[in-house]
Amino acid sequence: MNFKKELASILYELLDQEISLNELELMIEKPKNTQHGDLAFPCFTLAKLKRKSPNLIAQELSEKIQSATFEKVEVVGAYLNIFLNKKLVSKKVISEVLTQREQFGSQDFGDGNVTIDMSSPNIAKPFSMGHLRSTVIGNALAHIVEKCGYQPIKINHLGDWGTQFGKLITAYKLWGESEKVKQNPIKELLQLYIKFHEEAENNSALEDQGRSWFKRLEDGDEEALKLWQWFRDESLKEFSRIYELMNVQFDSFAGEAFYNDKMDRIVKLLEEKQLLVESDQAQVVELTEEQLPPCLIKKSDGATLYATRDLAAALYRKENYDFVQSLYVVGHEQSLHFKQLIAVLGKMGYEWAGKMVHVPFGMMLKDGKKMSTRKGKVVLLEEVLNESIAMARQNIEEKNPNLENKDEVAKQVGVGAVIFHDLKNNRMNDIEFSLEEMLRFEGETGPYLQYTYARACSILRKGNGYSKMDFLAYDYSWEKEWKVTSLLMEFAPAIKRACENFDPSQVAKYSVDLAQAFNKYYAEVKILEENQAKQSRLALVLAVTVVLKEGLRLLGIEAPEEM
Repeated sequence: MNFKKELASILYELLDQEISLNELELMIEKPKNTQHGDLAFPCFTLAKLKRKSPNLIAQELSEKIQSATFEKVEVVGAYLNIFLNKKLVSKKVISEVLTQREQFGSQDFGDGNVTIDMSSPNIAKPFSMGHLRSTVIGNALAHIVEKCGYQPIKINHLGDWGTQFGKLITAYKLWGESEKVKQNPIKELLQLYIKFHEEAENNSALEDQGRSWFKRLEDGDEEALKLWQWFRDESLKEFSRIYELMNVQFDSFAGEAFYNDKMDRIVKLLEEKQLLVESDQAQVVELTEEQLPPCLIKKSDGATLYATRDLAAALYRKENYDFVQSLYVVGHEQSLHFKQLIAVLGKMGYEWAGKMVHVPFGMMLKDGKKMSTRKGKVVLLEEVLNESIAMARQNIEEKNPNLENKDEVAKQVGVGAVIFHDLKNNRMNDIEFSLEEMLRFEGETGPYLQYTYARACSILRKGNGYSKMDFLAYDYSWEKEWKVTSLLMEFAPAIKRACENFDPSQVAKYSVDLAQAFNKYYAEVKILEENQAKQSRLALVLAVTVVLKEGLRLLGIEAPEEM
């Protein structure tokens, strides 16, 4: 059901196959104003080919286009405006949605594994709102690439190594109490981490102690390793609880420490390829030709860095998953790092480096400022989710006190609100944290979409479903339904755009458009009125529930049937 493709095929023959089908399909537009048709084809580029004015070409083509799918062809200047046959197309579209159900909108252009480096919180630090974006964008992209035919592999590249562990061990040894940490590990470790940075501002010797403890950790010191493992285990327990709440799963939790024994190989490979050079006693890969700063591989004290680790991780993932694409869902402030990483792999001769993509995103702000764990300016994600769920529960209590599964629905709505508030924005935009904004039932919010879905489900229950036979048999105009029906056709293109641009907001915005069109239709038309149109209208309502639910699923949000 691709009416653009159908029009392109007709034009391909009428233009004597002088322009490829693909080019023609790309030239076909969707008019912003429905008065200009459902499809539009500009003839400007044909003028040189046909040696005629574009207006004349448009006129000649309009007289030759014949298809039951197209109700009317109008010429406006150099444009062909095509109006689809509402009766025929509506039945085709709705039949396809109801036949394919959750498979509707699926694409087949994808093939192979796509690794997605996402979430990646730091061990011994709380799971903050700052980590929400990587988690929900990565999770949505996993659903979207899968919908397009790829096999997603979600990797939680935990921040479980680095100098911060030397600082944390130093802080624990100086001020920590074992019992306090056991009772409330993350909160206590965070306080120690913050205290270290506060004290270090007036005592530079602390930084030296931190570096010393990290060196001991790297060298396999028993005490340092034991503390590190304890911090890691306690953190993972907390993270797992939050991931379960958000219904996010991973295929791998291989964090930074996993690559400790894999970095020597990278250094040797770089030496063999004569890419390592010395600079200020450190070892770097020069990237002058790529117009990038040198990539630091080993510090003067022999310690390896993020770049070394990420090079090892990239090679490991290629060898183990044979990815066709490798996505890094990491904040835009790391853009230079990923440019260097990809450039170094390219210099090493790995062609697949071109399949690695940094998927950057803007910051989560509070009162217009970036959240910072180091300075203690942090909003805990679990607290936000729980508060959101509590507020959703209160809303449900007020609006539908007799609802049976209030707790389950409150969780779906509360968590969905937080996720949607993030994903409705273009990922490059900074987002201002606002719980009140997230939970509104009006406007572009998660609860609005969920409520629209629940309302449609309620209509179906009251209408006792629909009869497919009656729906197909009844000759109906579909004029009032056309806005909704035409939007159903846009689901697959929205998914394709989201996949190609690594932008879940395409699906979020589409879902809002569909919900708004349906609610307007619901306000204007008596769907359950006993007449011949009832079955056709119920069929449309059912099609809307199928697509809304699938749109929400792609974003990682559940769709309650009652609210």
